[in-house]
Amino acid sequence: MTFGPGSVYYPALARRADYSHSQGRCTIATTRKQRIHRLIISRLAADLALFSAAAKAAHEAAIHEENIPDNKYDTLSLEASYLAQGQANRAQEIKSALHAYRNLALQQFSEEDAIRLTALVTLEANDGETRTVFIGPAEGGMKLDLEGSEVLVITPNSPLGRDLIGKSVGETVELGKGRDLKEFEVTEVS
Repeated sequence: MTFGPGSVYYPALARRADYSHSQGRCTIATTRKQRIHRLIISRLAADLALFSAAAKAAHEAAIHEENIPDNKYDTLSLEASYLAQGQANRAQEIKSALHAYRNLALQQFSEEDAIRLTALVTLEANDGETRTVFIGPAEGGMKLDLEGSEVLVITPNSPLGRDLIGKSVGETVELGKGRDLKEFEVTEVS
């Protein structure tokens, strides 16, 4: 995105992007974290549309005249209403998460900073295996593909999130259980 003469400067964007100036123009360089943030919002918006449509369809099925019970053992309408309620509840959870991510101010971290919300953390095991996690306010477990690399969204309340919060580059966390237990070092925080 390039801004030239007569362009409008948006302070909200300035907080979320790095600017470089050349020949009287301002170019926004998008960071990995910003791309991840956009991917999360995009995925949540798509999921919200999907679950909202599913809830509406299930609700219509529950109240359709063909699903009116013929006797006390006919539970098709009741089952459809349970499904509609479940879909509506999930749509509401996604809507809340989408609101949280849209209002999330991404923070930049240095190597000395303690890990907290909005940190993008790279972990590396002794065998060279790496994992990248983004600490977000909601929707832990979401996996994103960023330029061929997997990024896992975790929350501060998840087991890994609790282990990472407060740590910094050079410290370690353990992942897995039993024989699959591995120690990972925090190698990068941004």
